[in-house]
Amino acid sequence: MDGMDLLNGVEAVIFDLDGSLVDSMWIWYQIDVEYLGRYGLSVPQDLQRAIEGFSFSETAEYFKMRFALPDPVEEIKRVWNRMALDKYIHQVPLKPGAGEFLELCRRRGIRLGIATSNSRELVGAVAEARGLSGFFSCIMTGCDVGRGKPAPDIYLAVAKELRTAPKNCLVFEDIVPGILAGKAAGMRVCAVEDAYSMPQKEEKMRLADGYIRDYREIWKGEETAI
Repeated sequence: MDGMDLLNGVEAVIFDLDGSLVDSMWIWYQIDVEYLGRYGLSVPQDLQRAIEGFSFSETAEYFKMRFALPDPVEEIKRVWNRMALDKYIHQVPLKPGAGEFLELCRRRGIRLGIATSNSRELVGAVAEARGLSGFFSCIMTGCDVGRGKPAPDIYLAVAKELRTAPKNCLVFEDIVPGILAGKAAGMRVCAVEDAYSMPQKEEKMRLADGYIRDYREIWKGEETAI
């Protein structure tokens, strides 16, 4: 399934944020290196895969436990927010074609939501900086629900806020735990290509209902496509 076929029967589109709607995954490796370096630690090779899908709070709890950090979880999150905020405002772009795709959804009357594992502070900052806030009826973080991805909690919660049955929702995700979360919620899922998750490409294509390299691929057959 590709192109405009993805939108057939869709009443709501729900986006993961990092790597799916905005190009930001590169930031977090840099932050991990700097943050752990403060404690004389290096970044383990398995770290990113170990925390994929975790909420911001779950990630901080994992860091505290795995690396025996002295700071409380809330302080770890505060430091990460401070380290990432300027980058999210000034250096994180939308994924190619994403802005025009949001306009397409708005013209079609499709409700829009964000379901992110990131912090409320950072999603709010990038949404304001990139002019996204007016598009979305619901922005929810993993900290707002019981379990992070691959549990379906956040997608079910966003669908409920959007007053849309899960079967009529389309999810855009860039990592395997997110794809599994959307499918577990009973939703259609389109995988998004991202440099960070290229080693997972074949698995993403197998698990998802569609795969795009660029949001412009969805405009096929749309007369107003740019």
